[in-house]
Amino acid sequence: MISITDRQRRYFSYANDVLLFIVVLNLFVEYVDAVIIDSFTISIFTAIVLKIILDLLLAFEHRVSGFFKEHNRPLFGALAVWLILFSSKFVILEIIDIIFGEHVELGGFLSVLALVATMMIARAVFQRIYQSLGDTPAEA
Repeated sequence: MISITDRQRRYFSYANDVLLFIVVLNLFVEYVDAVIIDSFTISIFTAIVLKIILDLLLAFEHRVSGFFKEHNRPLFGALAVWLILFSSKFVILEIIDIIFGEHVELGGFLSVLALVATMMIARAVFQRIYQSLGDTPAEA
């Protein structure tokens, strides 16, 4: 039996997400006029930066949510999470603009919202398929 370490699991998850984000980004470049990336190489770097930003934002959102749950303030928690999720699109736009300048244009708030939502949905679908493949014993 092969054992998988936590480092291997994290590496696979990170690599998987980045590759998935590259596909989603380039589909948006192809089909959404507001999203422009100068080259495939830049789209790879953009996907890596987006992965890092989204991981940081999700970790922050979970910490804030946990804080308000711990202090029995679910309404404040929900409001804070909504505020984080709403404002994070502007943070993403600004960071991408600072790093890539005119080489990457993700459009406005709505296109970034659609892009991030599509990335999260694609990630969830991929994880669900991956997990369902492990639920049944391998055929001999």
